[in-house]
Amino acid sequence: MGTSEISDFLEQYHSALEEIINGRPALYQSLYARRDDVTLANPFAPFGPVSRGYAQVSETIARAAQNYIEGRVLGFENIATCLTAELGYIVEVERFEATVRGKEERSPLALRVTTIVRREDTDWKIAHRHADAITSPRPATSLLPHR
Repeated sequence: MGTSEISDFLEQYHSALEEIINGRPALYQSLYARRDDVTLANPFAPFGPVSRGYAQVSETIARAAQNYIEGRVLGFENIATCLTAELGYIVEVERFEATVRGKEERSPLALRVTTIVRREDTDWKIAHRHADAITSPRPATSLLPHR
């Protein structure tokens, strides 16, 4: 993957975050692979398991976009990027603020994100995305169910 190719892809990918946190899923959906093995483990749609296959991933993205309005991206902190001619991964912290439907104020959010991309025909597509809200150290007890 050339420097300009990854730069163009990342620009689209980052623009897609702005779109989804404003209730518009189309750009985000367009970046995903169409194969049956594509997966999404994402807190944008926090009430479901990992989505698998483009139809399920696309529907999860659309459902997630319905939860957010008035979003604004604050920035991306790149932790690591590893690329080959056919496959790559990007680890970032995404920072943004958005209004969750039903709330009155924007809330700041930060996600720790790992994205795996692969070449499909002539384009780069997302094969897997995992995101969670753990962006600072936490004790092991934070994994235990609240009682």
